[in-house]
Amino acid sequence: MGHPRTTPTARTLRTTAVGTLSATLLAGAVGVAAPAQALPDATRAATDARSAAASGVRFHDIPGSGGITLKGNVFTPAGTDGSRTYPVIVLPTSWAMPQIEYVAQAKKLADSGYVVVSYTSRGFWLSGGEIEVAGPEDIADASAVIDWALTHTPADRDRVGMAGVSYGAGISLLAAGHDKRIKAVAALSGWANLIDSIYGGRTQHSQAGLLLGTAGALTGRPSAELQQTLKDFLGSNLAKEQDMIAWGKKRSPETYLPQINRNGAAIMLGNAWGDTLFSPNQYARFYERLTGPKRLEFRPGDHATAEATGLLGLPNDTWTSTHRWFDHHLKGVDNGIDREQPVQLKSRTRSGYEGYPDWKSVGANQRKFALDGTRTIRANVDSGANGGLVLLSNLLDQFVKLPPMASIPLLPRSYASVWQSPRYTSTQEVRGTAKFHTTLTSNKESGTLVAYLYDVGPLGLGKLVSNAPFTFHGQPAGKPFPVDLELNSTAYDVPAGHRLALVVDTVDPLYIEHNPSGAQLTFSSPAADPSYVSVPLRNK
Repeated sequence: MGHPRTTPTARTLRTTAVGTLSATLLAGAVGVAAPAQALPDATRAATDARSAAASGVRFHDIPGSGGITLKGNVFTPAGTDGSRTYPVIVLPTSWAMPQIEYVAQAKKLADSGYVVVSYTSRGFWLSGGEIEVAGPEDIADASAVIDWALTHTPADRDRVGMAGVSYGAGISLLAAGHDKRIKAVAALSGWANLIDSIYGGRTQHSQAGLLLGTAGALTGRPSAELQQTLKDFLGSNLAKEQDMIAWGKKRSPETYLPQINRNGAAIMLGNAWGDTLFSPNQYARFYERLTGPKRLEFRPGDHATAEATGLLGLPNDTWTSTHRWFDHHLKGVDNGIDREQPVQLKSRTRSGYEGYPDWKSVGANQRKFALDGTRTIRANVDSGANGGLVLLSNLLDQFVKLPPMASIPLLPRSYASVWQSPRYTSTQEVRGTAKFHTTLTSNKESGTLVAYLYDVGPLGLGKLVSNAPFTFHGQPAGKPFPVDLELNSTAYDVPAGHRLALVVDTVDPLYIEHNPSGAQLTFSSPAADPSYVSVPLRNK
């Protein structure tokens, strides 16, 4: 079982949730000011590829599935007179957000010739029903909104798209596997595998779970199923583990991948390297298995921060790509997006984008450094190495290039194992997924470790490159067993004269740890199975 002492308090996470929600709502309020005055006062273009000067917005009650009412708004191109139809884009709101979330982007899309229907997801704010966490009811809602749009707006039934941030991204992907009418999707900061996202490494991502639970309780009506699942999850109820996994699998687009591929929607995925809710790894794996038109974009930041300025109506690369994606796949505009490298990455340490033909080409040059010797650490104490705070730490990395840091020489070796590479004589362009392999022996049957990869400068200051947790249960005490762990994917340049360090400890504020009192973890490197870190480097 987990140790609650290592979990952030509900009060702390409630404060974070309220602050984050308030900032986003303020953004929405700023964004709604201009569209509220926008009236159809300009001549519309003759084709979809040419934009109208202004668009109109109307607020509507939209029937959802099961008889509930969803609160929505509709933007239509200027000069709409019923004589023609337009491609339509449906935008389900993010977790805890009201229908004004997408106003700035919806207006831009309508100005360029789209009907846009945005709605508050069920269970939140004034929409009916309860929060089902992208369950069957939410998927049915998406289809019901499309039905309504085709009946009540000048929407073209052959050119239907869906998009969203976070929760809206997950619902859009799920809907693409259930509704053949959806021809294009832009899923931004979403998930493909819900379990890998918040239970990766068989470890509860406690800050993420508490943030989502608190924000949901503040802005909506969590279903009884959600309340019980969160209670079991945060309470480390291992007796319910398989039930929780089944609950998450039902809500994972990856589960419906055959249907998504069969339906053939063009799918664009966008995420941030430091997303502390939905890691980039699970999106990359999902992308590789898509068979239709597809695009993958990764940028610096944390959950939904890569899209945030676009929600204010400011220039934003993610939303620019989204508009281009829909223009090509719903309007047939020859804007070149189909001829670009489909995997686009932006490094955390440099400007500009790098293109790749597929995900497996990212970091194809694997370099290992050995983890020699035998190290034993005591558990239950935070060594000082950690992944930071949900949303805040990677936001700092995104805007001021300040990731979580630690003084590597000062880390207490009783509580943290440390291995370092030689100093590099040239820049090491880390791209993709680093992998950690070791042999572990514990004096207890359960335990948790957290691995961190640091960029260490000449003075020993380490900047976090990547990290990931790993939890085990039911391992015979004193018996060695292999551990293979993927760290979170990233793009980071290690300067010449620096070195990489792998640090392993047992406590991190981001996660619930499962080390019993008195636990000790021993890492060894048998000759027949040596321990190592495999670092993915960009081919030059």
